[in-house]
Amino acid sequence: MPSQNLANLAKIGKLKAEPPAQPEFDRLLGSGRTRLRDAANPAVSIEGRFTLAYGAAHAFSLAALRWHGYRSDDRYIVFQALQHTLEFETSKWQVLDRFHRMRNRGEYHGILEVTEELVAELIAIAGEVLRSAEALGPVSRGNP
Repeated sequence: MPSQNLANLAKIGKLKAEPPAQPEFDRLLGSGRTRLRDAANPAVSIEGRFTLAYGAAHAFSLAALRWHGYRSDDRYIVFQALQHTLEFETSKWQVLDRFHRMRNRGEYHGILEVTEELVAELIAIAGEVLRSAEALGPVSRGNP
């Protein structure tokens, strides 16, 4: 019952209903793919790779939310909504929520402590979000 859960989030102001558009969905996936590819480049700094992988995961998650006809002004909601948009287990979207908090510490406090292992984990989960978002198919099929 993803659509009812998303509708409930819209009722309480966490999401905004907005008709999905195939060009936006495609742009988000394309942008995320580019970032994910660049995140895997060892010539990029570890901090840059983290930021790129995080941006890719967010773009893919937002694409899934947009496919369902919603958007959010809050980045963390986009990740939390994965349980409804892509039927991700709580443990999976919580990994992205953890990376979101790390990203915020880096952006707002200048504290970004990342390792190769963390970046590899983020790249892997971003790839999983991409594959699941791609599996949704065209925005006109099966969504509200």
